[in-house]
Amino acid sequence: MLLAVAGVVGIGLGYFLRLIISLGKKGSMELQIRKMMLDAEERAKGIIEEAEKRGRDKVEQLTNEYNERARDLKSTEERLVRKEELLDKRQSSIDSEQDSLNKKNEELQLARQEVERLISEQQDKLEKVAGLTSEEAKKDLISSVEKQYETDLEGRMRKLEIASDEKLEQRAKEILTTAVHRLGNSVVSDVLATTVSLPNDEIKGKIIGKEGRNIRSFERATGVDVIIDDTPGTLTLSSYDPIRRQIARIALENLILDGRIQPAKIEEAVQKAEQEINNIIKKKGAEAAYEAKVPNLDPKLIMILGRLYFRTSYGQNVLDHSVEVAHLAGMLAEELGANVATARAGALFHDIGKAVDHEVPGTHVEIGRRILQKFGVDEAVVKAMQAHHEEYPYETPESMIVQVADAISGGRPGARRDSVENYIKRLEELEAIANNEPGVEKSFAISAGRELRIIVKPEALDDLECRKLARTIADKIQNELQYPGEIKVSVIRETRVIEYAK
Repeated sequence: MLLAVAGVVGIGLGYFLRLIISLGKKGSMELQIRKMMLDAEERAKGIIEEAEKRGRDKVEQLTNEYNERARDLKSTEERLVRKEELLDKRQSSIDSEQDSLNKKNEELQLARQEVERLISEQQDKLEKVAGLTSEEAKKDLISSVEKQYETDLEGRMRKLEIASDEKLEQRAKEILTTAVHRLGNSVVSDVLATTVSLPNDEIKGKIIGKEGRNIRSFERATGVDVIIDDTPGTLTLSSYDPIRRQIARIALENLILDGRIQPAKIEEAVQKAEQEINNIIKKKGAEAAYEAKVPNLDPKLIMILGRLYFRTSYGQNVLDHSVEVAHLAGMLAEELGANVATARAGALFHDIGKAVDHEVPGTHVEIGRRILQKFGVDEAVVKAMQAHHEEYPYETPESMIVQVADAISGGRPGARRDSVENYIKRLEELEAIANNEPGVEKSFAISAGRELRIIVKPEALDDLECRKLARTIADKIQNELQYPGEIKVSVIRETRVIEYAK
């Protein structure tokens, strides 16, 4: 019972204490809330005052800007008004000046018409007095002046012509001299060796072989004739083809060094020599094209060009001669304002036909033309190279330049080994063959011995006999003389009838 009472009293006491505590906390929270409200009111009041101050400042700033812009606009308006007034005044002045000019132009037109009328009246009066029209008077005046000064004009023209020719000739000499001096290449004669040195005479027996087996195999493989005579220490290789001679020489020298000379070794040596020669041809052709500054050539054309390295003309290496002519032609073209590239290419290829002239019929010029056309070389280059022996006309300035450059290269002292005496002797032999034939009146060896021109007596030979004569002389030249390339035989039969009126 007591425990129940104690429990009830405890519960009541706890509730009372809790009530007192809650009332204290409530009073404290109200105080905090009130304090926070007072702080918020103060901050809001400050913010409002700051905003009002900023608004006043902004309004004042905008007001000042507005006033300043208003003043600027007013000033601009005043300037525009003044300019407009000034333009109006200028327009008025221009209009007045235009009116004045129009009046003056009308007055000038009237004055011009009056002057023309007066001139026409005076001219009519002069024509009536002189009895001539103005055109007739002009012609008479010009005719009299021409007659009066005709002698002086002719003399002056002759002087100018002579002076012009002298200047042109002097300029041509200067250009040629400059080109020769600029080149200044040393000339080295290069002759293909047709003899092979032997270490001893016993090797001749090995070369011949049993019953001539080795020498026949060698001649069949190389296409050359091997001449073994009593000359000690040497043998001779004979062939019209310089490439074959060179292959044979290299192959034979290698066989002699090896010591084993038999048909199988001969074929192997010849194949190696051919490969070596082809490499040399390719290298020399590319070097020549590069040195002559003629790029972008077909590889096959370079191979044909390289074959000239083994070709000589009167002791002068044809490939070196072609490169030299290319340099000379380039210099001349530069001096004369011609196409330098075309002149160089035409000069480099001018003797390319000589690379195969022993295999293909025709002159080396004609062969060269066909080679260049086959490989699609520019037609301007073909025209430049084809006229260097005057077989074709000079169609371009470059063709004349190539001909001159070729003559300079071949005619320089030391360029060719053929002496003047031998040259003259060869020409005399050509003419002698023709002069010994019946019916021949005169003969002339021209184009450096490349053409024999024969004039026959028209009463002694008819046209058919002239054809037979040309064939006979060509056969005799071929059988009796030694010469490079081809010789053209031209027979001329001309009939002239002369009468005199007394």
